[in-house]
This record gives sequence, structure tokens and C-alpha cells, in this order.
Amino acid sequence: QVQLVESGGGSVQAGGSLRLSCAASGYTYAANCMAWFRQAPGKEREGVAAIYTGRDDTYYTDSVKGRFTISQDNAKKTVYLQMSNLKPEDTAMYYCVVPGYARTCGSWWPNDLEYKYWGQGTQVTVSS
Repeated sequence: QVQLVESGGGSVQAGGSLRLSCAASGYTYAANCMAWFRQAPGKEREGVAAIYTGRDDTYYTDSVKGRFTISQDNAKKTVYLQMSNLKPEDTAMYYCVVPGYARTCGSWWPNDLEYKYWGQGTQVTVSS
């Protein structure tokens, strides 16, 4: 059974930084597209960033470009999301996700329906 465990969330002031981690276990894919989604109260889930672990190809939603960096340690099956210059609008529950089979990232990556496995989420709160 695939398990994704997020950590690193918390409360910070605007302009601050946080690093989220996602440890994956239970699957044997050599490489896969892994992503971070977020959902704020009353809003739809939003794809934040994705990485293809086989080549370090990265993808970002426009609102976080230049502020967030997704990276990975393939040996540890861990994906990170370094978040800098945080804004109150970044406040949300952040989820690590992975598809049900090994695939490269592509234009589909922001579609939450493409992902089978979700972590439990980690809360990020940014105050002004």
C-alpha cells in the first residue's frame, strides 16, 4: 500500500519560509511524477508544483513561481517543497500526491483527478 507522509507545516508571518517534506513508501517505481496540491477553506484544490523524479523536471503554478522550489531525494523517496516569501494567500492545507502508476509529468499535472494516492496533509498558515 502506497503511503505518503507530509511534514514541515506551521505558522509563519508574511515573508517567512517553510520547507515541506513528503516521504513515500510502499511502491517500487524507479521514477514518477510527484506533486504538491493545496486547498484553502472554501476554495478548490490547486496544483502547486510537480517534479518528475527521474529527471528533476519541475513544474509550478504561476502564483508560486520564483518563491517555491520543489526538489527530491530519490534514494529516500522524499520530495520537498521549499516555500519562501510566503504570503497570506498561501495559507492552506498542503498535500503530497502521486499517480497510481509510474508516469512522467506533463500538462496534466495540475489535474487532481490524475492522482490516486494522497497524504494526510500538513497545514500552512501565513499571517500578515
